[in-house]
Amino acid sequence: MMPINFMVIKILSLSAIAFIVAILWTPALTHFLYKYRLGKNIRNSGNTPIFSKLHEKKSGTPTMGGVLIWLTTLVLALVFFWIAKIWPNSILAGFNFLTRPETYLPLGALVASAIVGLLDDWFNVTRQGGGKGGGLTIRHRLLIYTLIALFGAWWFYFKLDWDVVRVPFVGLFNLGWWFIPFFVFVIVATAFSVNEADGLDGLAGGIVLAAFGAYGTIAFMQGSYNLAAFCGVISGGLLAFLWFNVNPARFFMGDTGAMSLGVSLGIVAMLTGYPLLLPVIGFLLLVESLSVIIQISSKKIRKKKVFLSAPIHHHFEAKGWSEPKIVMRFWIIAGVTAVVGLILAIIDLGLW
Repeated sequence: MMPINFMVIKILSLSAIAFIVAILWTPALTHFLYKYRLGKNIRNSGNTPIFSKLHEKKSGTPTMGGVLIWLTTLVLALVFFWIAKIWPNSILAGFNFLTRPETYLPLGALVASAIVGLLDDWFNVTRQGGGKGGGLTIRHRLLIYTLIALFGAWWFYFKLDWDVVRVPFVGLFNLGWWFIPFFVFVIVATAFSVNEADGLDGLAGGIVLAAFGAYGTIAFMQGSYNLAAFCGVISGGLLAFLWFNVNPARFFMGDTGAMSLGVSLGIVAMLTGYPLLLPVIGFLLLVESLSVIIQISSKKIRKKKVFLSAPIHHHFEAKGWSEPKIVMRFWIIAGVTAVVGLILAIIDLGLW
């Protein structure tokens, strides 16, 4: 086991390296996206008149920008893994963070869901698929989330022999086979929520960055240093992405980013044993999802809308709030709730 000081340096260094690497290859990615006109189609239908009017000017802005995050994470994971294999006694070998107990599953899920999301983005660009304006429908997305989550649940239950959930301030609970549906619910809900939050320049990126930062810290406190490094690398990539995604966005995250980050965040929460802190750490993700569920339910049952537009960030936009104001305020809330969740975890772990 490496000294704790080295682990701190490892995590912070990997985060910084991820940021630098992502920044350096962004021009190539941007050139590719613009050259082949891989722009997002903004739906323009009678069902979403407010959204269509507010975002019409964004039509054609390149999507698939989430590639910057997950591909950077994958490349760094593989580079340091092979360095450790070829030069096991070198200092850089200690920077390897790819291990079966901690990071095989979240990295695999990140890449698998990212590829599915990339296909969805392609369908949107080419106006293919069953969704409005192209792309996958909500039903298809939920099905894909569920299939990925089922594989993750199988990995936890049979490969890691894991079927417990930690209830803060109460203790560990053995769920038995009920762990599988619980796992699926957490992953699907988180992935869906991140996807719904991806609606304004920089919004989803900032919210997810705060959440990964909190869970990375929790993982570090538990001694899961490689999982903490994984969160750090994603955070570094997210920071680079946000550099170009702030209003006006150079490119959008797309489903290849939102889908992969949502699935990975849910798995990281499960690996730390604190999925029940997700509603606190990712409070705004919960709010975004609930606003959509409430809106859809109200329209079906009452034939009336609760919000001017859903998810809720579009409601504030329709009320006249500027996009940067909404994003900045949501970032502040996301940072505060992430800290609150982190405090609860510290107290529960008895580290105070």
